[in-house]
Amino acid sequence: MTLAPEAQEADWLEASRRATDALREILNDAPTTAERVRETGTRGEGGDSTLLIDAAAEDAVFAELDRLHAEGHRFSAVSEERGVVDYGGARGLPLVVIDPIDGSLNAKRRIPHHSISIAVADGRTMADVFFGYVYDFGPDEEWVAYRGAGATLDGVALPTEPAERRTRDGLIELLGIESADPRWIAQAAGVLEETTHRVRAMGTIAVTLCQVAAARLDAMATLKGCRAVDAAAGQLIVREAGGHVAFTRYRDPLGAPLDLEPHSALVAARTERGLAEASRVPQMPRA
Repeated sequence: MTLAPEAQEADWLEASRRATDALREILNDAPTTAERVRETGTRGEGGDSTLLIDAAAEDAVFAELDRLHAEGHRFSAVSEERGVVDYGGARGLPLVVIDPIDGSLNAKRRIPHHSISIAVADGRTMADVFFGYVYDFGPDEEWVAYRGAGATLDGVALPTEPAERRTRDGLIELLGIESADPRWIAQAAGVLEETTHRVRAMGTIAVTLCQVAAARLDAMATLKGCRAVDAAAGQLIVREAGGHVAFTRYRDPLGAPLDLEPHSALVAARTERGLAEASRVPQMPRA
């Protein structure tokens, strides 16, 4: 699909960086767990209870979108707290997909991995994402991808070689698990034992995808359906770094829609073989 002029002209990277700077200040102003666990008393459009820091973070991102709109850019946005917001984009496009804090539980408990995730698409599915940005506030790492132009970590291009590691008996050396409810881990244990040497649970889908992009993890899988706001940016970063991604409930692996519903489990890997094995990990059925 040809990019709309609005998508070509907007400086999505600079806007993402400004939002990141604002979010860093918000987190620094609430340095303790006691401050970060405070809730607004409402639920966001994604269904989760809204923390004060979630609301402040989303305000920071939308301040940057307001700035772009004031400069004459037209688009729509979908975010975990506000749902869909129309900024005058033709047919609702380009579409900005936002999770101001992916890994909110980590953020409020001061566990390092928590990130801002921003993606921009010229269509309505994962395949249409043309810009992806993830900033991990734990190690202070910036991950960026443009469709067809590769992915970078802190401005350095990520290599596209598969770089998969396996044990001598052929197991995936290291696989990331998200949506790591103990009940769902128990259900997945048999397949994990057959395919995987060790697992890691980082508590943020966006960051876990980035670990696959950098070949720090060989593969990852969510144990239930994930929302587009968590995955849209990271899945592009994986693909632009030479990895593979699939939303397992769709015949088209990248056919998952860019909305707030947790339609499908997500798997990613450095190789097609790894992707096939990660796809065997069972997901919880939809309610």
